[in-house]
Formats: sequence, structure tokens, C-alpha cells
Amino acid sequence: MSRKQVFQFLDLPREMPRRIPVELRTSGDWGELYGKFGLSEAQHQAGRCLDCGNPYCSWKCPVHNAIPQWLQLLQENRIAEAAALCHSTNPLPEVCGRVCPQDRLCEGSCTLNDGFGAVTIGAVEKYIADTAFDQGWRPDLSDVQPTGKRVAVVGAGPAGIACADRLARTGIQAVVYDRYEQIGGLLQFGIPSFKLDKAVIARRREVLEEMGIEFRLGVEIGRDVTIGQLLGEYDAVFLGTGAYRYTDGGLPGQDLPGVLPALPFLIQNSRIVGGNDPWGRPIAGWEDKIVLPDLNGQRVVVLGGGDTGMDCVRSAIRLGAGKVVCAYRRDEANMPGSAREVANAREEGVRFLFNRQPLAIEGDAGNGLHGVRVVETRLGEPDARGRQSAVPIEGSESLLEADIVIIAFGFSPQVPEWLNALGVEGSPNGRIIAPVEQPLPYQTAHPKIFAGGDCVRGADLVVTAVAEGRDAAASIARMLSDQ
Repeated sequence: MSRKQVFQFLDLPREMPRRIPVELRTSGDWGELYGKFGLSEAQHQAGRCLDCGNPYCSWKCPVHNAIPQWLQLLQENRIAEAAALCHSTNPLPEVCGRVCPQDRLCEGSCTLNDGFGAVTIGAVEKYIADTAFDQGWRPDLSDVQPTGKRVAVVGAGPAGIACADRLARTGIQAVVYDRYEQIGGLLQFGIPSFKLDKAVIARRREVLEEMGIEFRLGVEIGRDVTIGQLLGEYDAVFLGTGAYRYTDGGLPGQDLPGVLPALPFLIQNSRIVGGNDPWGRPIAGWEDKIVLPDLNGQRVVVLGGGDTGMDCVRSAIRLGAGKVVCAYRRDEANMPGSAREVANAREEGVRFLFNRQPLAIEGDAGNGLHGVRVVETRLGEPDARGRQSAVPIEGSESLLEADIVIIAFGFSPQVPEWLNALGVEGSPNGRIIAPVEQPLPYQTAHPKIFAGGDCVRGADLVVTAVAEGRDAAASIARMLSDQ
């Protein structure tokens, strides 16, 4: 590599693809915020990589992508080879390039991040995958020999999709069951289209079906099909059932009209924006229909500072809310959400109130909501997870006026009732126990049942679910090869 190439980062600043202007976003444009690089732009950004001897970007990535290597392949215009290398570690590169919090993962660990601006890894990853697909590239399974083995995958979210992809690459027939009408799980229904265009999921489904993967949608295990039937028909079962149980903050007044849980709000809105039946299959844990109110001109308060909260505030802006406030009980530095998403929300007009802990939602059924009673906080001693506790400041209560309140305190998994009789163990917090540290990682107490993703680790990133689905497939393949 020449000196000019090594020091290219000095002449070329970090850049992201062009974004939809804020005036369009605030007037209801649901298109993906970030556009796409052209070839020269993608190559320029890829060329900023130092190819440092210890690629911190790869180590920080949960799937350990070969990032410097596919950046180099892109510079050489070897798109198909770059796409194949992307897929060798990540079954969903076009998704992770869009929704991963790169500022906390690969880009946050880039050697250039301090002082020069990290390599734009996520946008380049998106470019490679999208361009390769547009050029007709598909995963090459020509050398794969069918094993005659069949595996049922329960859940068509990122963990289930990743598992099915890797099973297909080893010659194992994967049949994916999901209770919803389309694949993707929260990729399809929970993440708004301004972050992930749903055409991306539709194309991924086409690719997976071309690989021989079968989807049986609108089928709920425990109601339409029993787990016993799956165990009888298939050689193994993978559970990627996600985390859909609403975290109940126990706030007085949370049952008032106009108070919405975040996930049903996002799911129903995604169905409407996508032109689908908004009621489809009932949302897990929320069997009653959630009626979405008209947010036009309304005062909306979102409680919670994670990525789900950011999806809610930015959706509310596009739905015409007159004022959107995000209240979080710690300071900005301790927010669990992506800093980039916070910046985008702030640019779109969202107001953030930090160090505010909700106490109660005030109003009445007849006259609607008045607002959220909050108290100011300061950071105290670390809690059990090592995070500083939010300590209320006496005498600092106030009312945040609101017409609509969206609660985004997070979600957790729940062990399905139909697993109870099979000896599959669950933890007190609802996670399926499928340890990594064992001869077959992600195997449950039942030898034919494996699990991974949010149902095992709790609500987490898309890329961690992808990693666990991928690695569970390797365990399944290893088990079946020994039979």
C-alpha cells in the first residue's frame, strides 16, 4: 500500500450518505433517512481505512465482520467478492448496515474515531450488500450437498433468519414458523421504515427462499401447531421467539386512554405505513386491538431513553405531533440509545428532558390526559448492573403536559407455556436457558431444542441476535452430523 493510500484519511473527511432534508421528515416522509453512496463515494470512504494490524472494528462487532478486508475488496471494485465476505460472517449485512449502532460498535472502535472521524463502515456495508443484490449476486450454494435433515425454526426475526441461513448453507432444510404475516419480526414491524425500508426485508425473503428456506407464516406454535408435532417431524428445533413482554413501570394512571405501550404503537403504525392490515395477528401480550389515536397537533411525551424510545419520538414527529418530549431519568451520557439517533431526533424537533423520573400519569377517562408527573433526579451510587442509580430530588416535582403518553421502558422475553412440559428451563426474568459455555452452545435442557437471540439474552441489538442465531445453527449442524 502506498504512502498516499495509507494517509488518504487526511485528505478525505468522514462522510455519511445524504439525508432526507429535515423539513420533509417533519412533514411526514417515512423514507429511509440516509440515502446511498455512489461507487466513488463508497470507495473513497472505504479508502480511509488504515488497515491497522489489530482491527478493533472487527473485534467490537458481535459477528466479527472482516471489515478491513471487504473495504479493500470494494476499493478494487470486487463487489461480488466483498458481498460474499460480508455474508460469510453476517447473514443480514444489508440490515445491520442500516440499523446497527455503529457509533457504539465498529465505528466507535475505529482507530480514526479519535480526531479524524471513523471510517463510515455501516453505510459502506449497506452499499456492498445492496449493490451486489442489484447486480444479481446471490449466495453460492452450488457445492452444498443435502443432508436429508430438517430443522424447524420458530420465529422469523433476526435470530431465526440467521439460523435458517446457516442451516441452508450446510445442506439442512430449514422451515421457519412465525405468528405474524410477514418475516422479519421487529425488523418488519418494530423498526420504523425511516430506519429500515421494508423492501429490504422483502428482498431478503426472496433470497432466503431461493436458498431453499421455507416460511410458514401466520402459524402460532402452541395454538396452530404443537411443539410435540415439531419435535416429531423435525430433527431439531431452534427457538428465536424474541422479547415482546412489556416492562410494566407500575405508574399510576398508565391505564388511562391516551397512554400507549411503545411496541404495539410501533407495530400497528408500521403495518399502516406499509399498507398492511393494521390488525393482522394480535400482538403478543396485547391481544386486544390497540387503537392508534390521531397525533396531529398533539402534545406527546415518550418515557424512556433507549432506541425504542427514539423510534417512538421520531415516529410521532412524522405523524404530525405538535410537540414531542422525551423524558429520561438519567443524564444524556447514560442514555442506552444510539447517540446518532438522539441527534437525529433532536434535529427533527424532539425536546429532551434528562434527569426526569416519571411518578404518575394524570388525567381522567372523561377529560383525557393532563400530563406526566415527574421528579428531577441526580445520579447516585451504581445499581446491581453497575449503572448509577437515579436518585429523586426532594421538592422538584413538576407536570409535563401531554395529550398522548408512550411508555418505552423496554421489553423482556417470556418462556412459552408450551415449553414447560419438555424440561426446557427458564430464568426468573423470563429468558430461556441455553448456555454458550457447553459442548453445543445454545442447546437447551432438551437435546433437540436450541434457542438464541432476545429470548435467551433479553432485549438486545439486532446484530447480537444475528450472531446467536448463526452460532446456534453451527451447533445444530454439528449435532446432526454426529447422528
